[in-house]
Order: sequence, then structure tokens, then C-alpha cells
Amino acid sequence: MSFDPAAYLPDDLLERIRERAPIHDRENTFPEQDLTELRDAGYLSILVPAERGGAGLGLEQAAILQQRLAGASPATALAINMHLVWTGVAKVFSDRAVPGLEFVQDGAVAGEVFAFGISEGGNDLVLFHSTTDAAPQADGSYAFTGTKIFTSLAPVWTKLGLHGLDTTSEDAPKLVFAFIERTDAVTTSDDWDTLGMRGTQSRTTRLDEAVAAAEHVVRRIDPGPSPDPIIFGIFSVFELLLASVYTGIAHRAIELAVQTVQKRTSKKTGLAYAQDPDIRWRIADMSLAYDALPPQITALARDVDERADHGARWFTLLSGTKHRAVVMAKHVVDQAILTAGGGSYFSSNELSRLYRDVLAGMFHPSDPESAHSTAASALLGPLDAP
Repeated sequence: MSFDPAAYLPDDLLERIRERAPIHDRENTFPEQDLTELRDAGYLSILVPAERGGAGLGLEQAAILQQRLAGASPATALAINMHLVWTGVAKVFSDRAVPGLEFVQDGAVAGEVFAFGISEGGNDLVLFHSTTDAAPQADGSYAFTGTKIFTSLAPVWTKLGLHGLDTTSEDAPKLVFAFIERTDAVTTSDDWDTLGMRGTQSRTTRLDEAVAAAEHVVRRIDPGPSPDPIIFGIFSVFELLLASVYTGIAHRAIELAVQTVQKRTSKKTGLAYAQDPDIRWRIADMSLAYDALPPQITALARDVDERADHGARWFTLLSGTKHRAVVMAKHVVDQAILTAGGGSYFSSNELSRLYRDVLAGMFHPSDPESAHSTAASALLGPLDAP
């Protein structure tokens, strides 16, 4: 059966989201109307199986949709990404007959908004460690105390998926993955005033014994690299949906550059700029860089959906795709700015916003250093101990 992205993200919905994007960027506000319309359209549950009330899409289709949404509003797409990561991890679990995240699927169908509370200042081990304390309680629940950064969806989330380190149980240390409610034990700082991606409102979150109920404690695993499905699920869905957002930005930048050079006319030659050989080269260069990424994302997302076995190569393939997407998108937006000319330097020009938004890609895991380290270890083996 053919997949029609417009059935899930209609053109009129995308146009309304596009019209609101510069307002949220300028005012540094969260796109609440975007979230409402996407929720009403069933977008929050696209990765939930049909038998649980969702759209039953795979990661392959979600990646295409996120590219489409990012073309309208990168910040909205990036914020929604974090919710889709958890519903995507729940799909990885259910596809592999691993129980424990059914409440995420049911919550998404009911309109719950799941945020991603993994990033911590100074924790360059990311998924493999945590500076947040996870204190076990007598009833099987956990109380989390610590600080999470870059919490997208900060003003609106209803449940926060996070991890912390249990250092007191008999089998400690253990990394604990769980979900908490928004209570008085959670403080959201109003500290998001950034160069770009302003609509994500990825504020700092402080936890003071925020309790995850026993039934929402999803995993307890050893710190460090692990074959556990929680690690693979988060890493695979996070990397591919991130790659999708930045690939969508690149596609939109090419569209805007093409539109601009077709409208402008050279005083020197009397011809449209689209006839200028140098500009044609730039447009072609942008296209050649962009064209490689959508098929890569599609192929890997399909492999996740179909449970392909890439073994230890998974992490190189996934981090490499995210890295290439971000590098490509930054290059394409740079070229689009040069192609469109000085008008793109004004803050009212959409390209100027894409120019700022695309920079955020370098800060998401896997960062360039991590991606290269992963690839080098796969090819050359680990570094020798000092």
C-alpha cells in the first residue's frame, strides 16, 4: 500500500505552521497552536500500532513526515521529535515482543505529551551514564534528583522520560530509565533564549526527588554500552528522526533558493539569475549534497522496522547518518544564503531563520567527535589503554 504523507500532514496544516514559525522565533515562544493541531490530527500517535488506536506507521514513514514538518517549522519538528522518540522506542519494544512501554503508546493515543529528559551538563557519556540520582523506594518506585538540560517541549509535556543512576541498591550501580509526572518536585527554568530553534523551548529541568511510579520504571541496566533494547531503541529512533529534521531543513532551503533565483533578474545580462552559470552550479551542488540523505534515512529506518541485524555496526551506521545529515544541511543552507543574495541576511527572510536553526544540529548526540570516534573504533578497534 502506498504511503501518502499529505494524509497525515495536509498542505493547509503545514502552511499554518509555516506562517506561525517566524512569530514563535521572534517572540521566543512555544508553538502551542502547532501542538494542538498536530494532536487533533493524530500526529502524536503515528508510531502507535493500529490495534492500540494509533496510525500504525513505521519509523520509515515517520522519518518522511518529520522531513515534511521540518520544512514548515524546524523548531516545531524538533520539539515533536522528542515525543516521537519515546513512541518510537515503544514501537521498537513491541515489535520485538519486549513489554513495558505500552503505557507510552496508550498515553500518546490519549493525547499525552512525552518529553525527553536524558541530556545533562557535563555528561558526555549521555545514554551510558547519568549524573542524576535515582533513589529506590520501598514500593518499587524511584525518586530522581538532578538537572536535565535541553528539555524540549518544556512548557507542555505531561510525562518526562528520563534516566538516573542508582548507587545504593545491592546490585548497584544501575542506570534506571523511567517516566515521571509533572509535579511540584519538577522545576522548569525559563532560560531558553538561544540563537535558533527558539520555538522548541528546550529549557533546563530540575528534579528534587521527583517520583516515577513502579509501573513506570522501564529498565534497570548496567552503566556503559549495552545491547539492551532501551539503548538501541533510543539511539536508533533519536538519530534517525534528528537526521530527518535537518534533512527537511535542507530541502526547504533548496526550495527557497530556487524560488529566489527564478524571480530575480540580472541588470547586467537581462536574464533571470537562474540562467547564471555560477548560480546554477551552486543550486546543483546543493541538490547533489541533499539527494544522498533521504535514501539513507529511509533504508536504515526500514531496517529498524524490519528488525534487520547489523550487529555492532548499528551504532556507526546511525551516528554516521545523523552526522552526515547535519553537515549536509549546514552546507546546503550556507549555499542557499549565498545564492539568494543579501536579502536573506534580513531577519524577516525565512532563510535567515533556517541559517540559525540548522546550527543546533551540531550539539545533538551524536556530536561530530562521538560519530568519528564510533567509526574509528569500528574500523581500527578501541584505543589502547594508557
